[in-house]
Amino acid sequence: MGTPTLSDVARAAGVSYATADRVVNSRGNVAAKSIEKVNAAVAALGYVRNVAAANLSKRRIYRFVFLLPAGPNAFFARMRAHLSLMADHLAQDNIRAEVQEIAAFSASGLEQALRDLHGTDCDGIAAVGLHSRDLEPALAALRDQGTQIVGLVSDLPRDHRAAYIGIDNVMAGRTAARLLGMAHGGNPGRVQVLAGSLDAGDHADRFAGFSEVIARDFPAIEILPLIETRDQASKVHDAAMLATRLAATAIYNVGAGNSGLIRALSERPGDGRCICIIHELVDHSRRALEAGLIDLIIDQRPDVEINRALTLLRALCDGRPLPPMPELVPTIYVRDNLPGQDMTSFFEGQAQ
Repeated sequence: MGTPTLSDVARAAGVSYATADRVVNSRGNVAAKSIEKVNAAVAALGYVRNVAAANLSKRRIYRFVFLLPAGPNAFFARMRAHLSLMADHLAQDNIRAEVQEIAAFSASGLEQALRDLHGTDCDGIAAVGLHSRDLEPALAALRDQGTQIVGLVSDLPRDHRAAYIGIDNVMAGRTAARLLGMAHGGNPGRVQVLAGSLDAGDHADRFAGFSEVIARDFPAIEILPLIETRDQASKVHDAAMLATRLAATAIYNVGAGNSGLIRALSERPGDGRCICIIHELVDHSRRALEAGLIDLIIDQRPDVEINRALTLLRALCDGRPLPPMPELVPTIYVRDNLPGQDMTSFFEGQAQ
């Protein structure tokens, strides 16, 4: 017997070709008993769905929506720019990727965006998640209609997404704590931690990892009460100035708004130098690192994360196994190992 066809599957299952097609291509509206028969026939015959042929015959265009925080955040500006640069390439693969902006740290805004996508032609969603159970009904409804969902940078509720693309943020926080503790050389200190919001999973995880290592391995270092800044540069600036008045020996910003931090550091008196660790290499943070205002940057390559999201969403929509991908490991930059100038220079003056 040659390569089994869908007609062979339908005949073996005792169902119509249309029913077999609906089951194999996950189109729904098929009785459970028929689904069992078709799946059994697929397994018995060794039928392999030809995704490329199916999509060509349907002239399918994949619509992937990226739900990203709005505002002048340089990291997400890099993501938006990368998607824009890839638009022509994606079109050749019948993929249309679009960005919808959500108010930063707004669970209600993210929930509404998810609800608005229900019932549309959206094939896949990559969303920067938040810690909120209020998102679960909207995510479940999308999943039930066949929309594929992945968490991006900050995870979504795990039971309602297919994958997470991002670094291990607990590990990133632990790394920051280890380096900061070593920089103190066994001396006591006071560290001011800044976060956009602990409602964001990545910020909460970084703070948890940081606090764990400081408490366990560097007990002489006091963690001052965390300040939430909503990633707004003006609030980050004020928090950094407060850290100066509190005689902080170090500042760790787990989120964004670093243009405000850099401004505050440049305003500090000469004897007010402190250790400073931040996330994401963008144009203004690079200059601050080169100038010695910032000591270390932990970067997670948003372009790589976008590429992974697109690859995973395509595989999920096609019903193929997820491709193996190595763990995303953040890069640690000091002024001595900075890479050559790249697309981050596009964001000068635009982002926090």
